[in-house]
Amino acid sequence: MRRGPADIDCELMVIGAGMAGVAAALFAAKRGIDCLLVGVKQGLYFASGLLDLMAVHPIGEGRLWTNPWRAIEALVRDCPKHPYALLDPTDMKTALSDFIAFLGQAGLSYHAEPERNVMIPTALGTLKPTYAVPATMLNGVRAFEEKAECLIVDFHGLKGFSARQIVETMKPAWPGLRSHQVHFPHPSAGQEGFAAGAVELYPEISAGWLENSEARARLAEAVRPHVETAEVIGMPAVLGLRRSEEVFRALEEQLERPLFEIPIMPPAVAGLRLSNLFGEALPRLGVRVLFQHPVLGVDHANGSGFTFEVGHEPARLKVRARAAVLAGGRFLGGGLYADRRRVVEPLFGLPVRQLADRRRWHRKSYLDPRGHPINQFGLETDEYLRPLQADGHPAHARLFAAGSILAHQDWMRMKCGSSLAITTAYAAVQALEQLR
Repeated sequence: MRRGPADIDCELMVIGAGMAGVAAALFAAKRGIDCLLVGVKQGLYFASGLLDLMAVHPIGEGRLWTNPWRAIEALVRDCPKHPYALLDPTDMKTALSDFIAFLGQAGLSYHAEPERNVMIPTALGTLKPTYAVPATMLNGVRAFEEKAECLIVDFHGLKGFSARQIVETMKPAWPGLRSHQVHFPHPSAGQEGFAAGAVELYPEISAGWLENSEARARLAEAVRPHVETAEVIGMPAVLGLRRSEEVFRALEEQLERPLFEIPIMPPAVAGLRLSNLFGEALPRLGVRVLFQHPVLGVDHANGSGFTFEVGHEPARLKVRARAAVLAGGRFLGGGLYADRRRVVEPLFGLPVRQLADRRRWHRKSYLDPRGHPINQFGLETDEYLRPLQADGHPAHARLFAAGSILAHQDWMRMKCGSSLAITTAYAAVQALEQLR
C-alpha cells in the first residue's frame, strides 16, 4: 500500500481522550513508547476533578467504606469478574501515585490519604466519598471534619450552584454554615466592575476571568464584608482555569481566610483544568495528539498491528500502529453503542457482555439502589486486559482495553471511576511492554 503524505506510524495508538486515554498515553510516554492519542476531548469536561478509588460495596446496600483498599478486597471476593480483580494492588498504588505526582509537577496539585477515603462537600449539599482531591478543595474536607464556622459564597447568575441550598441541606451535620451571594466581576460589567444580576455566568469564562488580578481584587472586596467570624470560606470551583492554584492562593491572601472550592455541575471547570493540562503536557512528553479526530474504522488488522482511518472527509489519514488501547468510554464517549436490540462495540465489532433480553437491561425504578444491569455491560478481557472474542480467545495479541468500557463494573455507583480508568490504563500499558 502506497504511503500518503499525511500517514502516521506509531507503536501505540490510544483511542479515547477521557481519563483512561490520557492516563494510558502518559504511562506509555513514561516508558518511552511511541504513542499517538486520538479522541474527542469532551470526556474530561464532565469530570468532577475528584479521583475516586472505591467507596461503595455492595451497591444495593449502599455500604460506604472508609478504607478503599479494604473495599476493593471485599469487592474482588464478591465480584471476581470486576476489572479490579485483574490488577495487582501494588501496581494500582503505583499507578495512582505516579498519576497524582505528574499532576502536581504539571501545576495541579492533589491530596490523597493512602488508606482513607475523605468526604467532600458537593454543590448539591451532600457529602461525596473520594480518594484524592485537588488541593483547592482540601480545606473543605478539613472544615467539615472540624465543623468549622464556614461562609459559603455563590454568585448572581451562576446556575447549578446555590450556597443557600448547600447550607440548608448540610446544616444538620454542619451547624456552623451560612451563605451569601455576591455579584461577580465579569467582562461585561459596568463601571462598578460587577455583572448585572440578569447576566448569566458561564463557569469556564468566569474561571478564566479570575486569572485577572483586578477581577480577583474586586471579588475579594465584595466578599470581605460578609466574612465576619467565619474561619473558612467555600466558593464554587471556578477559581481559575489554567492558573487555578495562583488564583486560589491570591484570594486566600486577600480574604485572610482558608478557602476551598466546591465541585460544580458539569461541564465542570475542574474537568476542564485536567483537559487543558493533558492537552499541553502530553505533547511535551513526546505524545502525538489528534484531538477532535474521530476514528472512522480499522482498515487492516493482523499479527503486525493495525491500520486505522482517522479524521474527517476529505482530510482522512491512515495511522499504522503496532498496538492499540480502546479507552473511549461507554455510550457518551462512543466506545459502546446501543440500539433497541443489542449493545455493540462499533470499531472492531468486539463481543459485548450483555443480557440478551432487552427487557432486563433496566430495572423498573430509575433510582433503584442496585443500579441498572446495562451499567455493567462492556468488554470482557483476559489477564492482560485484551478484549476477548466469542470463543474466549484474545481478539488480537496487542489490542487492549481500559476504563469504563470494561464489563462487570458500575463505576458511578461504586465510586471508582477515575481510578478504574487510571489503574487499568497502567495495566494495559504494562501488559504491552511485557508482550513486546
